[in-house]
Amino acid sequence: MSDLSNTPAFGLSDTELMPEQGDFPGNGRLAVRDPSTGALVAQVAMSDATGARAAVDAAQAAFPDWSTTLPQVRAEILHRWHALIMEAKEDLSRIMVAEQGKPISEARGEIDYAASFVQFYAEEALRPNIEGVTSHLHDAEMELWREPVGVAALITPWNFPCAMITRKAAAALAAGCTVVIHPSAETPLSALALAELARRAGFPEGVVNTVIGDAATIVGEWTADTRVRALSFTGSTEVGRLLYRQSADTVKRLVLELGGHAPFIVFKDADLDRAVAEAIKAKFATSGQDCLGANRFYIERPVYQEFCERFTRAVEALTMGRGMDDPDIGPLIHERAVEKQVLQVNDALKNGAKLLTGGAIDHDRGPLFFQPTVLADVPDAAAIMSEENFGPVAPLTPFDDEGEVIGRANATEYGLVAYVHSLDPRRIYRLTRALQFGMVAVNRTKVTGAPIPFGGTKQSGIGREGARQGLEAFTDIKYVCRDWG
Repeated sequence: MSDLSNTPAFGLSDTELMPEQGDFPGNGRLAVRDPSTGALVAQVAMSDATGARAAVDAAQAAFPDWSTTLPQVRAEILHRWHALIMEAKEDLSRIMVAEQGKPISEARGEIDYAASFVQFYAEEALRPNIEGVTSHLHDAEMELWREPVGVAALITPWNFPCAMITRKAAAALAAGCTVVIHPSAETPLSALALAELARRAGFPEGVVNTVIGDAATIVGEWTADTRVRALSFTGSTEVGRLLYRQSADTVKRLVLELGGHAPFIVFKDADLDRAVAEAIKAKFATSGQDCLGANRFYIERPVYQEFCERFTRAVEALTMGRGMDDPDIGPLIHERAVEKQVLQVNDALKNGAKLLTGGAIDHDRGPLFFQPTVLADVPDAAAIMSEENFGPVAPLTPFDDEGEVIGRANATEYGLVAYVHSLDPRRIYRLTRALQFGMVAVNRTKVTGAPIPFGGTKQSGIGREGARQGLEAFTDIKYVCRDWG
């Protein structure tokens, strides 16, 4: 495989964070390419169905000891993993830029975010898990115990290749589960680096297993395997539906963090400077490749024109470039992502939208760079108003009253996050109650973090990750009714 340490832009201080394969090699090699340039970064050995089964064998064999390991010991190992991640922050960030393309400052921020889940669940591992129940039976004593479910399969995406692993794995490991992890084929290097750090932290053999390969082959084995008791997936709603169906025969515990189609609503009483600044964050972080990204911008008509002008100026000031140059906007992950931007922009223009800026591939920088784009007067009939965008295209449209915008914002099968800008406390209360989304951000963009339960409603998913609630999918409740005779 190629050696990043010989590439000045991505030089690593610890080259052992770039292993050639995971624990379970099979057949073939996976080419990992820099989305900024198309250059080959590494070739990684791929596992096959046999490797997928071997990973479950290892996890199942390790489960009895790990599940009965003292919580204090599990917490100590998780704390060591957290410390190692933070020590390797710069190397992990550079690996992420090399395979995913995001700006280096965003990559560094993601490593902090990823590590925070490990620290949080190291502490949660120590919390008591036995509850007393007031007895309704004479002379009976009752308790509820939370016990780990068993082997947990974790399926993670390419847009947050470190944080989505730690958010799932740290919770499962703290609960006493063993894990099999399948990262996206676009970003296997971050997963392998985290696995190497987990090994150094002292997780026993078989507790953490990372399998690289074809998703249908690897995950198909796991959904059919009765030994895999829980499955956590972050990705598209389309794939989430498929995994839901595939997991039905083995009745798995599921956490599905799926697509989003976030409305960004600005009322005339909002602080417009702040609304514009937060709109830039909500739309263009990770080059728009974020399930929390704002997809539809509803602006109250009295301030619509002014917002369009201010927002467009701010977008035109954004920089584009390779991740190590730390621009505002990096490349998209692959050709399909670029094609989607082109199709949605063209469709919006055909439906009467106006192009205010951008709207095309930046061929001078490379085939995966799409200009940050603003579309105005976008009708609800345009595809971008009903389909997740996952790119740097912002569609703006006016609205006239509160009831109208609530109806338009809720007219989607997605329900992950909504953004509201207003200074009227009564309106804020009404909107936060009326919007059919799992999370609502008011006058700000950043809402996520280890202590909060992340998740959506409708077809944006099932279950929650983060917070105490993030342990629930990985534990069963055992009820004990005891009579002392």
